[in-house]
Amino acid sequence: MIRTIAFIAAMVAMSGIAGAQGFPSDLLNTPIDGSVASWIIRTFGLLTILSIAPGILIMVTSFPRFVIAFAILRTGMGLATTPSNMIMVSLALFMTFYVMAPTFDRAWKNGVDPLLQNQITEQEALTRISDPFRDFMVANTRDKDLQLFIDMAREKGQNLVVNGQVDLRAVIPAFMISEIRRGFEIGFLIMLPFLVIDLVVATITMAMGMMMLPPTSISLPFKILFFVLIDGWNLLVGSLVRSFN
Repeated sequence: MIRTIAFIAAMVAMSGIAGAQGFPSDLLNTPIDGSVASWIIRTFGLLTILSIAPGILIMVTSFPRFVIAFAILRTGMGLATTPSNMIMVSLALFMTFYVMAPTFDRAWKNGVDPLLQNQITEQEALTRISDPFRDFMVANTRDKDLQLFIDMAREKGQNLVVNGQVDLRAVIPAFMISEIRRGFEIGFLIMLPFLVIDLVVATITMAMGMMMLPPTSISLPFKILFFVLIDGWNLLVGSLVRSFN
């Protein structure tokens, strides 16, 4: 976990030098040659990149699939605020660390650690760090989604495939829509048993003439009991983790 946190911190720092060969040592120092406007622009750009870096890191990991599945699970059970958002997001984050651990370790070993030891340049480190994430995203992206963005780029005269390697401009959005699709597929399977319970309870209450009694108030305890008896959290978490290539 400590290595993962350190890696994320290093990735955030690396995001600010993505388009440069070297990191200027005087970036945050007030210039003495009168170029205050240039210094302000550079500082503002760096702070902007640092603010969006955590969101970018989340979008290139397994986090979206987990959080979508958990949100649909809570909706299917009819629980508005239980478990709380903090618990659901925290569980999704720690599951993301578990799934992404090999990718983090590879990026740390090949990119971050050599950079910290001044063995490679920042540009080379950025390439080495991004390659494990590219491999992970490509392995978990539908070919149809990836081809969609490649074709749209070709329509504009851009080639995003160089030496058999797809550019991140196509890989990241294709990976995101693939993850959202898989999250909804898993959510549909999660919703089915709870829907059956709701239908059975609604049919019974209608047959008994209890028109004014909301069926959800009766089906909720049965759905919770059903989920606990089948060890639902174990099955769901295990299935989600095994769903990644």
